[in-house]
Amino acid sequence: MIDTLAIANYRSLRDVVVPLGNLNVITGANGSGKSNLYRALRLLSETALGGAAALLSREGGFDSVLWAGPEDFARSVERGEHPVEGTVRKGRVSVRLGFTRGEHSYSIDFGIPMPSESLFFDPEIKRECIWVGTTWSSSAAMIDRRGPVVSRRAGKGGWTVLADDLDPFESMLTQMADPERTPELLLLRESIRSWRFYDQFRTDRGAPARQAQLGTRTPVLHHDGRDLAAAWQTIHENGDAPRLQAAVDDAFPGASVRIDVSSGAFSLWFEQHGLLRALSQQELSDGTLRYLLWIAALLTPRPPELMVLNEPETSLHPDLIPALARLIHDVSKRTQVWVVSHSQLLTTELASLSEHEPIALHKRLGETQIVGQGLLTKPTWKWPTRT
Repeated sequence: MIDTLAIANYRSLRDVVVPLGNLNVITGANGSGKSNLYRALRLLSETALGGAAALLSREGGFDSVLWAGPEDFARSVERGEHPVEGTVRKGRVSVRLGFTRGEHSYSIDFGIPMPSESLFFDPEIKRECIWVGTTWSSSAAMIDRRGPVVSRRAGKGGWTVLADDLDPFESMLTQMADPERTPELLLLRESIRSWRFYDQFRTDRGAPARQAQLGTRTPVLHHDGRDLAAAWQTIHENGDAPRLQAAVDDAFPGASVRIDVSSGAFSLWFEQHGLLRALSQQELSDGTLRYLLWIAALLTPRPPELMVLNEPETSLHPDLIPALARLIHDVSKRTQVWVVSHSQLLTTELASLSEHEPIALHKRLGETQIVGQGLLTKPTWKWPTRT
């Protein structure tokens, strides 16, 4: 489980350290920074997939994702006595992401590329580290990357250089993970690669989730829901069939779902008390289809270490929200879950089931902050420097 997430200089997240539990509900007003927190976590996941630089480019380039405010605020500005004014930059340009997982921490530091003859302007990885504990120190470091050079601690005070020619735009997680030389990197990479993100399933008339599809065993629902019927049948045969039916019955008492196969194509049919015939997935309302998609995603027979749900309440009738909250809470006992939500009803329902309070965000002087977090309640975190 991720215990702490740290982000610096990414969009409105100038300096955010988030304490995490099994179930984490991120809430706040429009523009408070919820989407930026979600994007930062996606960017962190891409480091293990080799797509971080490409994702930054799709977001508008490195300059577009950098914190747009000053490096720091004077006290007079914070008190509202003076306007925010630009100053000469003292620190290095960087976007930093990191987290603590169990006894180990990881961080990555993106910066502007060195001058060269290349036409590409991909951001470079300036520093990347794995260390023991939450507070960085050279004595706690296990694996340390500085530019193209990766070193590993070898006994008391000693270091062994593992490589000196890493590509500047790819993480050491993708270039150096090896079961014998760097098992820590391999375990961390596979952990991050298991993370799953679900962001507003399509349910329009042409949505893939409404079409019959050739079916194979599907332990993980596709992010657009195209293999809903196959995923449902996989849970029924290889997962927890009683929980599957219980999740349907919780939202639609007396209803059931069946899967038909014709010429290898799987289709889903929804049977509900009071109807004379079953409804196909093409006929279902947006809310009903979306709820079934969430069931298939959450009850996966192959649970990830982390599952992130972005606005799962979209298109759902308020009557379905309590059942969705109970399903999410149940899943969080086995998998760490993030929920980013605008829904006060969903937030309240999840808060009533969980021991963790929602993580409420707000903006002050353009900077995203966690409501109620102060110096004494902010988790301990220290970034490795580039020097």
